[in-house]
Amino acid sequence: MQYCALAIPDRRQLIYGRSPRPVRCGFDLEIGGGVVFPEVNFTLPAIEILDRTWSEVISQYQEMAGNILRRAVALQVPGIVLEFELLPPMTANPPWGAEITRLLHQHLAEAYERHGLRSALRVTPTDIRDQVRPPVLREGAPWENLARSFELCIEAGADIVSIESVGGKELHDPGLMYADLRQIVFALGVLAPRDTAWLWDRISQMCAAQGRAIPGGDSACGFANTAMQLAHQKMLPEVLAAVVRAMSAVRSLVAFEHGAVGPSKDCAYEGPVIKAITGCPISMEGKSATCAHFSPLGNIAACVCDLWSNESVQNVRLLSGSAPEAYAELLAYDCRLMNVAASQGQAFLLRDWLSQSDEDLSPQAAVLSLAATYRIAEAIINADTQYQRTIAAGMAAVCELRERAGSGRLKLSAKEKQWLDRIESELGGLPDEDELRSEMLDRRGELFAPTSYGWE
Repeated sequence: MQYCALAIPDRRQLIYGRSPRPVRCGFDLEIGGGVVFPEVNFTLPAIEILDRTWSEVISQYQEMAGNILRRAVALQVPGIVLEFELLPPMTANPPWGAEITRLLHQHLAEAYERHGLRSALRVTPTDIRDQVRPPVLREGAPWENLARSFELCIEAGADIVSIESVGGKELHDPGLMYADLRQIVFALGVLAPRDTAWLWDRISQMCAAQGRAIPGGDSACGFANTAMQLAHQKMLPEVLAAVVRAMSAVRSLVAFEHGAVGPSKDCAYEGPVIKAITGCPISMEGKSATCAHFSPLGNIAACVCDLWSNESVQNVRLLSGSAPEAYAELLAYDCRLMNVAASQGQAFLLRDWLSQSDEDLSPQAAVLSLAATYRIAEAIINADTQYQRTIAAGMAAVCELRERAGSGRLKLSAKEKQWLDRIESELGGLPDEDELRSEMLDRRGELFAPTSYGWE
């Protein structure tokens, strides 16, 4: 399918906790039905993942799950999602990921039986298909292990499955480093959508075949979040990172056009655009993700979330307790505030405050505003091909940034304004898709394998 209309056409109705297409999964948990739930993402401290250390790895996950759920029960959260992001060795060795999935599922089952805690388990295998250069995405041992990892984790008790897919990243990364907009657009608008479509057809089929897990969503983390962090380090213009964020929504939307139903991944800051177009619930992260990375999106990211997450926190000791346990509490209190505001009829006021506190302080926050979200979403649905949609999303972001800068709300340096002019000029001068593909095969053909994208 291809989305050609907005599921939430009235921007005044795009709000946290409510989605036109809520999903029910796990242990009696409805996501997007009116309540925001914490989604706790946790990982190992520094430890090698080997046969000889595997018992310690299992002990770490036992401890993290127990601590998080005890805190959730103590704080009387109305529901919770745990996210298990497999580390690369756990995906390369599929039974390892499945063993931890089974362990976490058992913890959630016990919490539901003993305390009535509604919950779900999201499992996110690592996309290990880029282990060689150029990446071989549709065949070979990495793809076989990734597919097997999905199958075994679904069997072991995953309620939601997701991925941060990497198709197109082999061109996008060097494109960012050299600020080569033609290469960036080709990666985001041609390569990535073709891989995302192929991959999500298969993930959706795996979920349907086993009849229990739901296909959650993808994330442009490896694309837009890479740009965000490079901009944070002053290695990339802020306006370029913001435009990349807008364009990345297209390749993430493709997952929903090929079976995903949400909730989308927490690190997919393109989530508000996805929600406006699809009506599916989304997970988001902001100030709560400081354990993993800094960002200019601390409050605005929460405006329309259905799950509120923390990215990934290591199991290290803090003065209060373990870090995953502490972040579970942080998320629980954030969600409690959002839910109480909603119950008092003040959800839209809180949403607006969250947005206004960030949106004019950074170009990257500006493209997450409600105005920008709808401008980008409408540009996407009004274009025909994924390539045209990517360019349209980029131009929509440019227009939003230019208007804000022109009114004085958004302060841009002279250099950032020059970059905005350059981005607009280059987007407006892009050739048609076939011509750009021929150009990239000539200029960068050594970086990507056409067969990985369905070309001979």
